[in-house]
Amino acid sequence: MASERPPLEAEDEALLERLAARVVELHMEVPAILALETAKPVTVIASQALIFFEPMIQSLFRLSDYRRATTLLERREVVEALIVRIEHHAERARAHRDELKRDARTSDHRHRG
Repeated sequence: MASERPPLEAEDEALLERLAARVVELHMEVPAILALETAKPVTVIASQALIFFEPMIQSLFRLSDYRRATTLLERREVVEALIVRIEHHAERARAHRDELKRDARTSDHRHRG
């Protein structure tokens, strides 16, 4: 019988939020979600691959955050939680861009008229 894993700590939740925000900031939400969805069935192996890629990824994320994330991503429920956060941040970013476009069009019409 498998033991239940403890819930995420507030620090872990904050880390997932930062990772999701950074992925969206870099406009990498589609490849990130694709990679995470693909890796779900083999989360332990995928988290070990993240350790292999650590030198390259250090330029994107703080090392302490990255190492903690590799440990967290061994858990399927954490992978799903990260995907949901990325989707949420991406939707907020899209809404913000749409709002800026509407404001620009409105401003442009006012200047012309």
